[in-house]
Amino acid sequence: MQRILVIRLGALGDFVLSFGPFAAIRAHHRRAHVALLTTAPFADLAARSPWFDSVLVDERPSWRDLPGMLRLRALLRGHDYVYDLQTSGRSGLYFYLAGRPPWSGIARGCSHPHANPGRDAMHTWERQREQLTMAGLSHFPAAELGWLAHHEPRSAVAGPFALLIPGAAPHRPAKRWPAEHFGELAAMLAGQGFQPVVVGTARDAPLGAMIRDFCPAALDLTGQTTIAHVAALAHRAALAIGNDTGPMHLAAAMGCRCIVLFSGESDPALTAPRGPDGSWPTVLREPNLADLPVARVAAALS
Repeated sequence: MQRILVIRLGALGDFVLSFGPFAAIRAHHRRAHVALLTTAPFADLAARSPWFDSVLVDERPSWRDLPGMLRLRALLRGHDYVYDLQTSGRSGLYFYLAGRPPWSGIARGCSHPHANPGRDAMHTWERQREQLTMAGLSHFPAAELGWLAHHEPRSAVAGPFALLIPGAAPHRPAKRWPAEHFGELAAMLAGQGFQPVVVGTARDAPLGAMIRDFCPAALDLTGQTTIAHVAALAHRAALAIGNDTGPMHLAAAMGCRCIVLFSGESDPALTAPRGPDGSWPTVLREPNLADLPVARVAAALS
């Protein structure tokens, strides 16, 4: 049996944008053993998916960590073909650790390079599909996500609801719309008959509490949901509003109507969430998100 390896390490938004390529690789190698090399936060999600026969965890050892590098080399060896969807400087060096097998990516000397000098100016959606086309793939089926649609959290939500995603990477606070603005928006949504549901990590609990100060009707699930839970909620939600962060990518992938708020910290032309068919969400951009008025976001709801 042919052994195929796919490399996608993270972060969450990047991982979700690879759902389509994962499905395409699986369809192209129906009779092969397809493994994924990823990092620990995404191993469980990948194992639940229909795309991989096994999931390997990259501990991302330091280059000076000889035992760690030997373990990594053992994971990389023995594959007949490798699709590097991470295409970073680090993953490019994995080509040599793997023994230079047939390889799709950007590693110097690889057999199927993504030979487009403008690749860094492409959105991940189009860039990865072009990479796979250059590797010989021609069929890109829609990523079937029914396996993610039924993992509800214990605090089930009844009736029409809207997801609010006020968090973002802790080291990039400029990507966050002020929590009090989310609170005002939550009160507007509640007045229109939608229950606001706040999701995020445990670090986002202060944001959830602030939103509930403005809108006691909001359901605060910060710190209570897994990646699969957020996907299942997004599958049923009327809409999702949030910052440029991983859970918004997940909501868009589940087909949820999304309004994504961008600051000058990132470029939606390169990193915006995309729907299951590649469709774009509603994007609102303001260099300083504190200057984005609630009224402008509320107008986008209609």
